[in-house]
Amino acid sequence: MSLSICSPCLRASVVNHPPGRPNRAPRLYRPCLIRRLFRVAAFFAFCLAAVPTCPVEASEDQPQRPNVVVIIADDAGYGDVGHHGNPVLRTPHLDRLAAESAELTNFYVCPVCAPTRAGLLTGRYNYRTGVVDTFIGRAMMHADEVTLAEVLAAAGYRTGIFGKWHLGDNYPLRPGDQGFHESLVHKGGGIGQASDLPGGTSYFDAVLLENGRARQTHGYCSDVYTDAAIGFVERNAARPFFVYLAFNAPHDPLEVPDDYLAMYPPEGLRPESFPNVGQPLPAQLDVEKTARVYGMVTNIDDNVGRVLARLGELQLARDTIVVYLTDNGPAFPRYNGGLRGQKGSVYEGGIRVPCFVRWPAEIPAGTRVEQPAAHIDLAPTLWNACDVGPPAGIALDGRSLLPLLRGEAVEWPDRTLYLQWHRGDEPELYRAFAARGPRWKLLQSLGVAPGPLAETPRFELYDLAADPFETTDLAAEQPDIVARMQAEYAAWFADVSATRGYAPPRIVLGTAHENPTLLTRQDWRGPQAGWGPKSVGHWEVEWSEAGAYEVTLNFPAGGTGIARLRLGDDDFEQPFSAGATEAILGPMTLTAGPGRLAPLLEIDGETLGVESLEVRRIDR
Repeated sequence: MSLSICSPCLRASVVNHPPGRPNRAPRLYRPCLIRRLFRVAAFFAFCLAAVPTCPVEASEDQPQRPNVVVIIADDAGYGDVGHHGNPVLRTPHLDRLAAESAELTNFYVCPVCAPTRAGLLTGRYNYRTGVVDTFIGRAMMHADEVTLAEVLAAAGYRTGIFGKWHLGDNYPLRPGDQGFHESLVHKGGGIGQASDLPGGTSYFDAVLLENGRARQTHGYCSDVYTDAAIGFVERNAARPFFVYLAFNAPHDPLEVPDDYLAMYPPEGLRPESFPNVGQPLPAQLDVEKTARVYGMVTNIDDNVGRVLARLGELQLARDTIVVYLTDNGPAFPRYNGGLRGQKGSVYEGGIRVPCFVRWPAEIPAGTRVEQPAAHIDLAPTLWNACDVGPPAGIALDGRSLLPLLRGEAVEWPDRTLYLQWHRGDEPELYRAFAARGPRWKLLQSLGVAPGPLAETPRFELYDLAADPFETTDLAAEQPDIVARMQAEYAAWFADVSATRGYAPPRIVLGTAHENPTLLTRQDWRGPQAGWGPKSVGHWEVEWSEAGAYEVTLNFPAGGTGIARLRLGDDDFEQPFSAGATEAILGPMTLTAGPGRLAPLLEIDGETLGVESLEVRRIDR
């Protein structure tokens, strides 16, 4: 039995956004359905609570809606799972999940994390969303992008994120602004970075944001996220839910519980311990770092096992879609199934990752999907599986993989997937990109580092059907294929760049949704922006309305100096004494509209940057 909702209620099921968030046209979604009805009384109670003004019409031929659990690991590569031939790494729960799932054997993501996450959550190439890099203002996603969570929430799902968001720390870019009802996340791209909350610099007992408020946690961060995700499932077991369990492990700093580290003695991690397949491992591996990564991955595996076990205990496993993937290749050389390259690279080792999809009610265990697929396909696939439809008026780049996952004999038109990443405020044509077709892959690997290219672009062509390890460049032998794929890539680049250009998303200040607003080096910009003590940058902001504001500059204790702030055409300054850690400027009366906050410190004749900056609306 399932629930259909009449037209008046359907028209009311648009996504509503809080004041101050950039407007987007209302979008209608398909009516929500009850996934499971235990008793007739519970069914009518739900109907009366959820849609009290419209008639309820039961239909036997409408499918039940599945729950969704997406689990993503950070900096774990294709070879960081026993299922892919790693004889040393212990991942029994992931191996079991793989056996019970459909496996996307040629699954691709971006070379680094924030771009992958933007594409995963929107079904669109990250260059359309504003996310071009991982830090200094380049990892913020425009607020008018429609996420997987927003669509599911509008259809009646309860949505929660636990772990890594990495698409904006401030209003209107936070998880709660982008469709998640509940969140327990760290800031920025990871723990131990410039965006850390005070006291939150360790993977142990981290200070996290719970629904936007700082919370001191206790225990190892991956365990904490999993505890929160399981609690969320338990609270929402009687309704459809979406869990996004996004580990920041095994990203550095490589902090791991001692008992997991002890599982991997360094002497067992040398090259001879692993299969000699594809690209050879370097003669010298960093076995100490590998031991730490493997301990972190085994901890993730145990936590995945806990999630799967709880789904089973709650009798939810059959009707829950579980997806496991990683966001890019490994951050340093280690066993990677013989693939070439690592994180940051457009060779296979940087962009081809595990992806398992389990749904016992619909997807046959052991299905292998050989067609190339990518992160941009997950949102369309999950919308399709949940029978909620994609957001109206949005051009998606991904396709629903559901027929392939079900093992159906369907026509699957050829396509080319495009993946590109390099440092810099704006993407540039031909820098560090890959075009992956059904058989051929064209790539140009140079240009990851910022600044002008040191060498002439060098195009390489690989026949992945015959050469999955990219050992033989066929560009010179196949100039027509190179020319065709080059032209197709250039057309794609022009298309995604024309979506909105690369003007940065703006942080909106002065609203009731976030006051005060803490700005960190994660999101400042500029040619001298960075995370070092002498880095200097600025924040691109939007003043929500005219009012009185106060700005506090935060910095390490040092000598006597002057704190300066340029705000548009106006300059403010405040002297401070030796040992001070903040300088308060204001009150200042500001008008609504776009602005730029550019602080700096002058101490003993030296110009330094601030650690963070707090903006407070003081006339509310």
